[in-house]
Amino acid sequence: MCNKEAPSVEEATKRWAGQVEFVGIAWFGDDVSFEGFIDKHGLTFPQVNDDPGEVYARFGVAAQPALAIISPSGEVQQIFGAVDEATLDGILARAVG
Repeated sequence: MCNKEAPSVEEATKRWAGQVEFVGIAWFGDDVSFEGFIDKHGLTFPQVNDDPGEVYARFGVAAQPALAIISPSGEVQQIFGAVDEATLDGILARAVG
């Protein structure tokens, strides 16, 4: 997730509450930058620092910004690049079907 899309992802956590779980995964950077990003955007959903890149590797994400959407059946869809609010809502609607 990047600076551009952080506010729309935060808003999506409210719209999709009870239907979708969101977790932000940070890759690279120091703890001060990590915490600064969370504070700057007022992110309220869980955030994980993944300096080793294990979570990214597990879900086939090679670069940021990216989203990994995991459907209830366990299917993983990766989206590379920033997404806008409408695109994110469309993706989530299909995932929770």
